[in-house]
Amino acid sequence: MSEIALEMNKRVREHFKFELLHQDKKSMARAGRITTPHGVIETPVFMPVGTHGTVKAQTPAQILENGIGIILSNTYHLHLSPGSELIQKAGGLHRFMNWPHAILTDSGGFQVFSLKEKKISEEGTEFLGPKGKNILLSPETSIKIQQNLGSDIMMAFDECIPYPASKEYVKKSIARTHRWLERCYKAWTNPKQALFGIIQGGIYQETRNTCVSECAALDLPGYAIGGVSVGEGPELMREVVEMTAPLMPVQKPRYVMGVGNPEDLLMIWERGIDMSDCIIPTKHARSGTFFTRRGKIRITHRSYRHDFYPIDMSCNCYTCKNFTRAYLKHLFDANEILGAILASIHNIAFYNQLAKDARAAILEDHFFAFKSDFFRAYQNSEEDKSL
Repeated sequence: MSEIALEMNKRVREHFKFELLHQDKKSMARAGRITTPHGVIETPVFMPVGTHGTVKAQTPAQILENGIGIILSNTYHLHLSPGSELIQKAGGLHRFMNWPHAILTDSGGFQVFSLKEKKISEEGTEFLGPKGKNILLSPETSIKIQQNLGSDIMMAFDECIPYPASKEYVKKSIARTHRWLERCYKAWTNPKQALFGIIQGGIYQETRNTCVSECAALDLPGYAIGGVSVGEGPELMREVVEMTAPLMPVQKPRYVMGVGNPEDLLMIWERGIDMSDCIIPTKHARSGTFFTRRGKIRITHRSYRHDFYPIDMSCNCYTCKNFTRAYLKHLFDANEILGAILASIHNIAFYNQLAKDARAAILEDHFFAFKSDFFRAYQNSEEDKSL
């Protein structure tokens, strides 16, 4: 590693720190603490997604009331509108959206992966923008956009490998992704922003091993497992996390991108993952699906018309303390915006509490018991029959 790189890593450590506080004695599950310029994050943590600089159907005050310390925003979408230069002029994304705590921005790689029409080359990925103009997203432009946004954690630009993909394709792809990572590193100039590398490699142990080795060589502030939740199914997702997580640097935060079902979160936490994000809690909320400790509730079902209990008796969120299932069903039946707002408040609270409870269990070396108790209620409940 060059002297310039060593100096950059030293400067970053003045603003960003990860502390591994405890590992569960019977599993790889771990509790940690991430310190950023905009606050401290206790791990494991689930990050709500605010794609366009807003968590859908939520005000920043509502997110804060739920005790959230970090959210995710999207480089690709904010680049298209309103543009990172405008956000920079507004004082950065924190000030632009009036969010006081940490922000992680993804690189745009997954959104480009989702496009039907795109051209991937050594330079970057070219695609047709919404105004009919070709746009090139490269490692340098991705980092520039994220530095304009001023996020606490930036993700390196990578190619999100589809499933299925041959080993030959995966090998070529990760070689290019590693070259892109080096370019991201060279373009990174703000030590107040931590750069995380993304470990790709498809479903193959060999290529995942290669990616971990290449990424770790740069001694980045953190690392993420990418290329999951791309159609491979829960069993292959588990296998990828199982083969990759133990190889990742122990003293750096570990992040699995785009994973958000409660059962998947428990799976990745058990294997030593510290961070995750997904649109599931808020997306499901907008269609009237509530997560509870006794399974999922589809509030539009007729059985809730005369149900005057809260969504979850064990939940202390604003929604559960103030409104009944009957009222929430009425809101969705009437297509009232308040229904989506209250559902989002509850689902975010559920996910945040799940992470807090997992952390407490890890600190007491009771993670497996916690996981078993959770599934006993969640998977064997009567609630989800209305879905």
